[in-house]
Amino acid sequence: MDMYDIDAPPVHTKINENGRVGVPAELRDLMGVKPGDAVVLTVSGGVLRVESYRSVIEKIRDSLRPLGKPGVLMSDELIAERREEARREMAEIEKPRSLAMDGEAAKNG
Repeated sequence: MDMYDIDAPPVHTKINENGRVGVPAELRDLMGVKPGDAVVLTVSGGVLRVESYRSVIEKIRDSLRPLGKPGVLMSDELIAERREEARREMAEIEKPRSLAMDGEAAKNG
């Protein structure tokens, strides 16, 4: 079972005078965070949600997974596309040079 699928019973706490909320150790452990870790806070429908960065990144990966090809890294595809683009650009740059050289050769013939 994935740690993000674990539900914990409600925990009651208070907001202190500085506006801070303490997260009990057992909840931090379930979330996979420790004191000092950064978290993401969102509010939706009046509900405050606290998520670890790992959880947020995993959700983003899951949402992007259907866009990729099985067994192929998106980074490899991007690199291949950039190399092909660079090859085409170099071919375009070489084309006028090649034509100019052919014209010079014809003149000097």
